[in-house]
Amino acid sequence: MRTLVLGGARSGKSAHAEGLLGAGPATYVATGRRDPGDADWSARIAAHAARRPAAWHTVESDPVALLCAAGPDDPPILVDDIATWLTGVLDDTGGWTGSPGAARQAGARLVEAAGNCRTDLVLVSAEVGLGVVPQTRSGRLFRDELGALNAALAEACTDVVLLVAGIPMRLKPGR
Repeated sequence: MRTLVLGGARSGKSAHAEGLLGAGPATYVATGRRDPGDADWSARIAAHAARRPAAWHTVESDPVALLCAAGPDDPPILVDDIATWLTGVLDDTGGWTGSPGAARQAGARLVEAAGNCRTDLVLVSAEVGLGVVPQTRSGRLFRDELGALNAALAEACTDVVLLVAGIPMRLKPGR
């Protein structure tokens, strides 16, 4: 099973994705980078961590190597979320002001790793293409790059679910 869970802000996408795995062992890949100076962000991270089952192992790193190394007998992996991962990649590669080429290459590696992952995988990502066209270059860049990455991940996944107002809608039913 490879599932992509999409949704807007506060749509319930993370909670839905977590519910797909249950309370058994799992690896939770947290892609949001900690910022000690941002109390709101720290509170959001803490709220996510508090609702994870005790049997889950949390990893704060780039998911690509983890997905590539996963074997068929490994516990399922949940990556939350692709939007914060892409933000970090754009930060690291200078993609906000220069060419997003390196970020696109990183995205292609993520898509390949997800498609070849040998354990159950759930990916969470923001759906940002349903709103207005952003006025800033960085906003348009992010929306366009995340939209393209989401489409490529959806192709690599067996299931795709969109959360709207907390209601899951199956876009691509798997097995």
